[in-house]
Amino acid sequence: MKKKILAFIILISIGTTSKAQRFAYIDTDYILENVEEYAEAQKELDALSEQWQKTIEAKYAELEELRKTLKAEQILLTDEMRNKKQQAIDTKEKEARAYQKQKFGLEGELFNKRKELVKPIQDKVFKEIKEMADRNNYAIIFDSAGQTNILYSDPKYDKSEEVLRKLK
Repeated sequence: MKKKILAFIILISIGTTSKAQRFAYIDTDYILENVEEYAEAQKELDALSEQWQKTIEAKYAELEELRKTLKAEQILLTDEMRNKKQQAIDTKEKEARAYQKQKFGLEGELFNKRKELVKPIQDKVFKEIKEMADRNNYAIIFDSAGQTNILYSDPKYDKSEEVLRKLK
């Protein structure tokens, strides 16, 4: 509700300064939820994510079991044996973290797969938004999904250079 009120206030304030400009808003979440390709891409991503998450959970369960075993055997082991087992546990933990980062990290496989599957769909949506804006002479199109964002703005209304000139 707050987002819609904010968008409305922005539209009103912009509208009072220039009557000839046209504005619109869309909900990209709603659009994407109703695009079949996007739903299929999400299913594929969810399946991959679930598969990788199970593998990670298995690795951490194995680590927990190794820690319990070490704790139980600790008093029976020499310092050298205990250190060897602890190093093996530490190595496995590093491997588990590396696997998790490889799959779910910032540039991980899930990120890249999402980019591969979802970006073309988003590009189609944004291309249609731009075409619609051009067809209907919209100066600005807002997105009411998530935060209120500007999805499209006619470059002729960009006054950044003017502000810079005034500042210099």
